[in-house]
Amino acid sequence: MQYVELHCRSNFSFLEAASHPDELVQRAAELGYAGLAITDRHSIAGVVRGFAPAKELGLPYIVGAELHPTDAPSMVVWPGDRAAYGRLCRLLSRGRIRREKGECELHWHDIAELNEGLLAGVLPENRTGSPPLKLGRFLRTRFREVFGDRGYLIAEAHMGVDDELRIDRLRDQALRYDVPLVAAGGVAYHTADRMLLHDCVTAIRLGKTIDDVHAHRHANSQRHLRGLATIADVFRDVPQAIARTVEIASRCEFRLSDLRYEYPAEIAPPGMSLIEHLKRLTWEGAQQRWPSGVPPTVLATLQHEIRLIEELRYEAYFLTVWDMVRFARSRGILCQGRGSAANSAVCYCLGITAVDPGQGDLLFERFVSRERNEAPDIDVDFEHQRREEVLQYLYEKYGRDRAGMTATVTTYRGKSAIRDVGKALAVSPDAIDTLAKLAGSYDKNPDLPERCRDSGIDPESEIGRRLIYLVMTLIGFPRHLSQHVGGMVMTAGNLCELCVIENASMPGRTVIQWDKDDLDELGILKVDVLSLGMLSALRRCFDLVRRHHGRSLTLSTIPADDRATYDMICRADTTGVFQIESRAQMSMLPG
Repeated sequence: MQYVELHCRSNFSFLEAASHPDELVQRAAELGYAGLAITDRHSIAGVVRGFAPAKELGLPYIVGAELHPTDAPSMVVWPGDRAAYGRLCRLLSRGRIRREKGECELHWHDIAELNEGLLAGVLPENRTGSPPLKLGRFLRTRFREVFGDRGYLIAEAHMGVDDELRIDRLRDQALRYDVPLVAAGGVAYHTADRMLLHDCVTAIRLGKTIDDVHAHRHANSQRHLRGLATIADVFRDVPQAIARTVEIASRCEFRLSDLRYEYPAEIAPPGMSLIEHLKRLTWEGAQQRWPSGVPPTVLATLQHEIRLIEELRYEAYFLTVWDMVRFARSRGILCQGRGSAANSAVCYCLGITAVDPGQGDLLFERFVSRERNEAPDIDVDFEHQRREEVLQYLYEKYGRDRAGMTATVTTYRGKSAIRDVGKALAVSPDAIDTLAKLAGSYDKNPDLPERCRDSGIDPESEIGRRLIYLVMTLIGFPRHLSQHVGGMVMTAGNLCELCVIENASMPGRTVIQWDKDDLDELGILKVDVLSLGMLSALRRCFDLVRRHHGRSLTLSTIPADDRATYDMICRADTTGVFQIESRAQMSMLPG
């Protein structure tokens, strides 16, 4: 028997499931599944986490999402091709942008408008509160009209007392309304022993204790990935429902590997290619940096870098960073590229960095390398009080549909896990507070049982064993999405058709649902638009020098050999001096 699990939440359905995507992929492969779909609630935030493991294991991996429209039954959707995946992302982005951070509001007309290429399975549990007759009417009219032969009715059974009756009823509905029945698991964790953790995260999500969430808990532990023999037995009266899982999987041709990232191209003047524009700007910048002539060694370095940039097709990336820096300087905002970008003579000529490549022997391949096949990463610091102007410029230039900040996945660490699990288990607040303090900052603290004892919690008691298991398992679980400190992604086409966009907690900001590691896995470039308070101080310093001494300094023209400055550093008189003001740094400076 072949079976594909088509309805499976990961822990990126925040606090609604109890397994990591890679755990689900690993278990599905062990059980001999013919494929697995990750279908988180109104989200694709976790799909990349299972992509690489599935590829390594040779498991067909399907992208999907669980939708809960306000005026129609809940359903699971799977994109059939790249265009349909783009429409799914646009659909989810629309619902996310309507609501505050972390929420989503979808209506049936949204789904109907963007349904092309999507396959859909209706969930018959009436999670929207619709009466059974309304579900039948919906299947017969609106659902059939929109999805046609791409629409299915999902059958799920979890060893309940009325499984046979329930499946018979679903089979009758499928026949009556001419909507094919398909089997699914409604999976919430990869193995049965995660049921307790699922109860715990449910309690955390609802702000209650585990004992107070009976109505929201599953009746048993059967929401795990089950063996093929068990699935065959559960659906023995409707074997065609199992066969349809493979049919649907075969129709879902889209894979994450189909995504091709395209950087904005309109930054070049009309009639000029991106690489031609980059070359022109680079040579103009070189002439400004070396008015008396570019040194031969620097000339050779520039030619080498430009060849490599053109070969790897990174010219749009460099031009986008140049444009961002150009805008900042036009507004008088001090900025500076840093990190491995300082190894680049091209970055120096474009004004992105202030490090003269002629004064050292820096290796460009540390920044951009053909062999490593890694995208360049240019970090640019801006005055901390004015960075928002740069971010809003990018939003305005590319539009909200083409620009978004990278997400950061906030995960449970030791103290946060202890506090949330303690509340869910109704442990004394005083004991939990003491334990959180004693446990320190270590995530996987091997001394947790002893720390429990010191806090007045018997680690051998039932509550103590539960607490230790739940805390150790919950550590590393995603808690929610936050915005990255400054990573921005811009695209040539619609960003909302590459990844889902949602509102950030800060007004005027929108973020995508993937973080830096996800972007790296898929080869998507980002620009780090960072803030630095010291640049604000330097800006004021430059203004004072110009006002009182009549000298106009820039970051690249600050004297590199000021004796008084180095004498001060050798005395370790560096209180308030950026990067060398800590006691540890001061202890290493005298000499």
